[in-house]
Amino acid sequence: MADKSYTYAVSRVRALEVKLLNRTFLDTLVNAPSYKDCLELLSEKGWGTGEAGETAEDMLKSQEEDIWVTMGELGVDKDVFRVLFIPREFHNLKAAVKKVCTDAPDDLVIFNEGTVTSPRVMVEAIREKNYTALPEEMRSCAREAFESLLHNRDGQLCDCIIDKACLDEIGKAGSRSDVPVIREYAESVVAVADIKTAVRACSTGKSREFLKRAISPCRTIYAEGLINAAVSGIDQLYDFLSQSGYADAVEALKESPSVFEKWCDDQVIRAISPEKYHTFTAGPLVAYVLARQNEIKTVRIVLTCRENDIPAEEITGRLREMYV
Repeated sequence: MADKSYTYAVSRVRALEVKLLNRTFLDTLVNAPSYKDCLELLSEKGWGTGEAGETAEDMLKSQEEDIWVTMGELGVDKDVFRVLFIPREFHNLKAAVKKVCTDAPDDLVIFNEGTVTSPRVMVEAIREKNYTALPEEMRSCAREAFESLLHNRDGQLCDCIIDKACLDEIGKAGSRSDVPVIREYAESVVAVADIKTAVRACSTGKSREFLKRAISPCRTIYAEGLINAAVSGIDQLYDFLSQSGYADAVEALKESPSVFEKWCDDQVIRAISPEKYHTFTAGPLVAYVLARQNEIKTVRIVLTCRENDIPAEEITGRLREMYV
C-alpha cells in the first residue's frame, strides 16, 4: 500500500473481526462432548479446508496461512508486519548455526518458511563464514554464536546470543515504528522475555555475566536493576518487578508457570485492544493478525487438553483473553 492509506483494508478487517472466536465459543469448545465434536465445531466456524482426513494440525496450519493470504488480498505490504517476523528469521539463524556445527541431517532441522532470508542462504553463509551474506543485524551474533558452539559446544550460550540479538532487533523495530500498537507490542515482547530470563537465571543460579548477555534493554524495565535483583534472589527479583509495574506478573509467577504463560499472552491482547477504535493507520491490521494468532494458539491449547482428557475446569483456567 504505497500511499499508506489503510482505510479500505481496515474497513475489510472490521468485517472479518466479527468472525473471530469469542469466549462464549471457547467455553462451548471446552465443554463439547468429545474431541471429534471440537473439530466439528471448528469446521462449522470455517476452520480448515474440509478435506477428508484433515487433522487438527492441518486445520491450525491452514488458519495460520489464511492470515497472510488475507493480508495479501488486502494489498497490505508485508513490511508493516516486519516486527512479527523477526523471531522467525532469528529462529532460522539458530537452526542454521546448529546444522553447520553438528552436521545434522535436514529432517532433524526445522526452518520457518517464507522468511526474507532463505534458510539455504543462511546455512551457506555460516558454513563459508561469509557473514556479510546475512542481514546486517544478524552478522555479529551469527559469528559469535557459531564460534561459541563450534569451539565450546555450549548450545545454551549459542541460543542466548541469538535470542538477545533477536530481542534487540524487536526493540529497535518497535522504537522506529510510527504505529503505536507496534511500539507497545515490541515493548511487551522484550519485557516479557527479560522477565522470563531473569526468573530462570535466578532459579538456576546463573551469573551476572550470563544475565548481561541475555537481558535486552526495554522502556519499562531498568535492565541493570533487573540483573541486580536476579542475582540477589527470587524475593528481591519479585520486589523489583512489582516496583517496576509488573505486580500482576509476579502474582502469576507465584501461582504456576502455566498461569504466567497465560499472563504473557494476555499482555499482548491488552496492548492491542485500543486498535478496535482506530481507522486510519496500520494499527488495526497488526492487531487483527495478532488476534488471529492468539485464537489459533488458544484453540491449540484446548484441543491438546481435550485430546489428553484434561478436566474442563483446568482447561478454562488456561484460556487466553480474546480480542472480541
